[in-house]
Amino acid sequence: MTLNWVFYVTAAAFGAVIGSFLNVVIHRGPVFWRLVDDDSRGNLVAPRSYCPSCRARIRNVHLIPLASYVMLGGKCADCSAPIPIRYPLVELGGALAAITALALFGLSLSAAGAFVFFTCILALGVIDWETGYLPDALTLPLLALGIIANAFDLFNAALGGAVLGVVIGYGAFRLVDMVFLRLRGIEGLGQGDAKLLAAIGAWFGWPILPPVVFLAAILALIGVGVAALRGLKIGKETPVPFGPALAAAGALAMIANGLNLPYFS
Repeated sequence: MTLNWVFYVTAAAFGAVIGSFLNVVIHRGPVFWRLVDDDSRGNLVAPRSYCPSCRARIRNVHLIPLASYVMLGGKCADCSAPIPIRYPLVELGGALAAITALALFGLSLSAAGAFVFFTCILALGVIDWETGYLPDALTLPLLALGIIANAFDLFNAALGGAVLGVVIGYGAFRLVDMVFLRLRGIEGLGQGDAKLLAAIGAWFGWPILPPVVFLAAILALIGVGVAALRGLKIGKETPVPFGPALAAAGALAMIANGLNLPYFS
């Protein structure tokens, strides 16, 4: 069945709204989960959205995903402070997640599952980029949902393969971290990275793990190279979050799965 443009427009609008909520999770979640210490961010329920610079409440008319950023010229309506580009980018990411899930899987449970996967991966990648943490509050439910999805055969991975994906994904990264810690005296990969890889394994089965790790490593190296070209000093002791690259590789794995590419599906 070929879906007409109305479905895609509706999906994009819904995805952008979810992206707006993801911005709340990204900004306030790390404090709520006690990963960072910044009470000014509030919790996931209160206070209402406000400008971090002048503390003025954001009017309802300025909470329209994407459109409000354009309408305001990327600045606060009260103090003209720049609005971080992360906000419209995450909203756009939510819209693209919905469109991509619909294009890959049509109107189906698989599409709903893919959308949930994309949005969780998006939130995790941005949180790790900003704070250096991958919260259990997102990685563990994502892992459980992957097992449930494959119990209903939504993503071409046998349930046994999904369970092995969890065990191998977590175990491999924890082993790497233990060896690195013994040799260098510092952590090479955090437990959050191991749990995220385990979650990806839960969604697509253990065979997906090598290409995902390889692709994530390439993306991370590209990110380090771009940072170096921009003048940032990158040394041996500089912490480089691996979560964003791993999240991007996981998203590409979902796309490859939807396209039925043999090595990824």
